[in-house]
Amino acid sequence: MPHWLELIFWTFVPALELRWSIPYGVYQEEYHWVWVVLICVGANIVLGFLVFWLLEWFMKLVTLIGPIGRLWNRYVAHTQKRIHAAVEKYGEWAVAIFIGIPLPGSGVYSGALASYLIGLPFRKFVVANILGVLIAGTIVSLVSVLGIDALKFFLKQ
Repeated sequence: MPHWLELIFWTFVPALELRWSIPYGVYQEEYHWVWVVLICVGANIVLGFLVFWLLEWFMKLVTLIGPIGRLWNRYVAHTQKRIHAAVEKYGEWAVAIFIGIPLPGSGVYSGALASYLIGLPFRKFVVANILGVLIAGTIVSLVSVLGIDALKFFLKQ
């Protein structure tokens, strides 16, 4: 398998994304960090678009099934009602931060699902996705390249 395709594969794995693929490319495969970051960040941005688009298609298909569709529609309406004020206030910035914090449970899969549930328009998701992936890519890259020294900035001496 070509090296770049292997990095894209690891980036597309749910719960791993670039939080795994960047350190993997830099340390395990010993590729130059610039190429690793460019490939993984690019793949992660594209992944966000694919997930958001496929979610829309999948949910339309699922809602065709009577009881599941009604249950889903109530769940989405309830979720949108509960967080409508936060979405109106922070919009895509909140989603960008959620995608950008490289912790378990965050990332483009979760960000796309959350965006879909709150009814964030695709255009706003595009902004949030790109910003969030750039934030995550920067953090993971710094930690991967500089090691623990990158975290000393945040630690009290």
